[in-house]
Amino acid sequence: MSRYIATRAIRGANSIVNEFDSLLARALAERGPDLPLAFPNTAYSLPLILAITGQTVDKLGDLQPVLDTARQLLRPAPPDRRWTPYLGETLDAGMATLLAEEAIEAVRFAYDQQPEALPGFRLAGGTAFTNPEFQTNGDGHLNGPIDDIQLRTWGIQLVDGRMPGFAAIVGCAKSNEVAVKIVRELQRRNILTFLSGNVNGRSIIHQLMEAGVELGYDTYTVPFGTDTISAIYALGFAARSALTFGGMKGGQARDILLYNKNRVFAFVLALGEVDDLKYATAAGAINFGFPVIADTVIPEILPSGVTPYEHVVSMPFNLIEGADDLQRAERLVQKCIEVRGVKVKLAEVPVPVPYGSAFEGEVVRKADMRIEFGGKHSKCFEFLRMASFEAVEDGQVTVVGPSFADQPAAAAMDLGVVVEVAGRKMQKDFEPVLERQIHHFVNGASGVQHIGQRDITWIRLSQAAAGKGFDLKHFGAILHARFHADFGAIVDKVQVTIYTETAAFEAWLAQARAAYAERNVRLGNMTDESVEEFYSCTLCQSFAPNHVCIVTPERLGLCGAYNWLDCKASFQINPTGPNQPIKKSITLDPQKGYWAGTNEFLENASHQQVNEVAVYSIMENPMTACGCFECIAMVIPEANGVMIVSREDTSMTPAGMTFSTLAGVAGGGLQTPGIMGHGKFYLLSPKFISADGGFKRVVWMSSILKSQMAEQLQKVAEREGDPHLIEKICDERSATDAEGLVAFVTAKGHPALGMPPLL
Repeated sequence: MSRYIATRAIRGANSIVNEFDSLLARALAERGPDLPLAFPNTAYSLPLILAITGQTVDKLGDLQPVLDTARQLLRPAPPDRRWTPYLGETLDAGMATLLAEEAIEAVRFAYDQQPEALPGFRLAGGTAFTNPEFQTNGDGHLNGPIDDIQLRTWGIQLVDGRMPGFAAIVGCAKSNEVAVKIVRELQRRNILTFLSGNVNGRSIIHQLMEAGVELGYDTYTVPFGTDTISAIYALGFAARSALTFGGMKGGQARDILLYNKNRVFAFVLALGEVDDLKYATAAGAINFGFPVIADTVIPEILPSGVTPYEHVVSMPFNLIEGADDLQRAERLVQKCIEVRGVKVKLAEVPVPVPYGSAFEGEVVRKADMRIEFGGKHSKCFEFLRMASFEAVEDGQVTVVGPSFADQPAAAAMDLGVVVEVAGRKMQKDFEPVLERQIHHFVNGASGVQHIGQRDITWIRLSQAAAGKGFDLKHFGAILHARFHADFGAIVDKVQVTIYTETAAFEAWLAQARAAYAERNVRLGNMTDESVEEFYSCTLCQSFAPNHVCIVTPERLGLCGAYNWLDCKASFQINPTGPNQPIKKSITLDPQKGYWAGTNEFLENASHQQVNEVAVYSIMENPMTACGCFECIAMVIPEANGVMIVSREDTSMTPAGMTFSTLAGVAGGGLQTPGIMGHGKFYLLSPKFISADGGFKRVVWMSSILKSQMAEQLQKVAEREGDPHLIEKICDERSATDAEGLVAFVTAKGHPALGMPPLL
């Protein structure tokens, strides 16, 4: 290994640990050892410190042992003339650097210096830590650490491959244009990008802002801070992935580092001059198995066992082959992907705007809007139906009616999107499965906002996208390309017709609504008893190796993204994939939901970690979870019922824990009676914990769920024979402890109080 890198990294580590020492001493003198420390809306206290040392940090005084550990990891810089085994000492110095950086950022939070304020900056899509005071005058904050809500929201994209990995960019690109090109290339590949650091005071964050690039969770491009220390949030994200999805515990340092090496595909891209602190931070990243690629001349480190590829790669920007800087930027990104071995799936979509999942959450504001379809001022629907081979001309996109070219800016138009597909393996039951994908496919175009489905679709097109030539036919081009790319195993031909002409629009809208109603009846009549097989979902085993979802017609996957029909279609597309049919075989207990087939499959698929599951119970052998669940159900013995906590809810619960803390108990592929993760729409199922009393057991529920699902929950209450049941369910606005909950449900006469004891 290079003595030069070892010297710089060890020197940088000693410097940052000394800074940590000085900051801690000053903070202890000014605020005292009981000053609370935490990253907002994150579990695991300070995650990297917890992951590596096993130590929980709740207050300032808890940092002294962390400082001692960092000191023990430090070594003196290598002598000028004597060779030593630099790699081990350098990696230790890198870990000391990460411990110090996380501690420093935690103290900065306590002093209200984090997340970093950046004048003139506004995050896209209402990203966390946005301060309303700054919103009004155009200023704002950078992100700071990713909050747990977003971590779990991204979870399903991480495990199903839509988000193949993440990049931590540190420094400043050669120019604003190069910075934009690098980020666009990463977005095109759906790679999550974290931004931090600077070169001589100038950061890639500044460059992207100046170029008008939207930053934030919605665009997969997250700015942490303009100093190198803020790169610790990216490594903290990696540590939390192991703790959240992998079921790891604090202190399992070797297992957590190997988990990241083998399962989290990440790399560091260092732009511009690399100083001592960047070398030290890069050494910390190498501990996780994340290689570092620099666009400057620096010594390289070849494979040595920590990673199966180069540790440090030098790719001087001006020496990269290419006709111009933009081509060099593209090849720099390609090199990063090649070095880390990120598995990227790219569908070529013929549209004049950037395209990729990174744009799915993009918001088109009214001031930036060229045209909208649906919403308050017009109607919009989308309808997919199966047709015969003779009736479908593959690739044909037809627009019936006028375009929006003659409409004034920000006008509204009616729009109908009719997709007809033909395929030898296509089934009528797959129509709603494919139709739901229109939302994701259309949203992938930069400058297009798509919300809703069926006849409540709402689409906005930005001025920028229209200015680049995006028109109505491009909706059809997207759908044709993506259905072939993603569903080619069951779809052989796709044609799309766009309707804006009034008479044709109304005729097809009526036809679509009739089809929606027919589907509702057909799917509504589908029960667990009416089918011979369930389906597995092991998508999350890429992150939670022993977790298995059993998906039935009346119980969707805990992430909320996959129901029984989705899994059936997935199996047709990929017969060896994560969704396998499970023959129920002998019914062992129909009340609790035991079948010989599900137990046998579960034992094999969980690597003998779980022997049986009661599909309809929370009290006995409940289904395991990874970390992608939308909700957590937990028994509250004092109220003889269960509480339901939404992952969007950051408040305290009657269990004495927030969602983030509860998730550590419910996730990781563990089977814990009395607590389980689940999809929010499982609440509507007649099979929801039916072995334990069903929906009438719900005594507390996050208010956000009550609001989001008000109409559906009211129908459940009526089905249960108690039309006022929802009013009897407490939420965080009325009580956040068990005593207050019991008082509430007693006063309301909740039926759970009269049911048989759960314990």
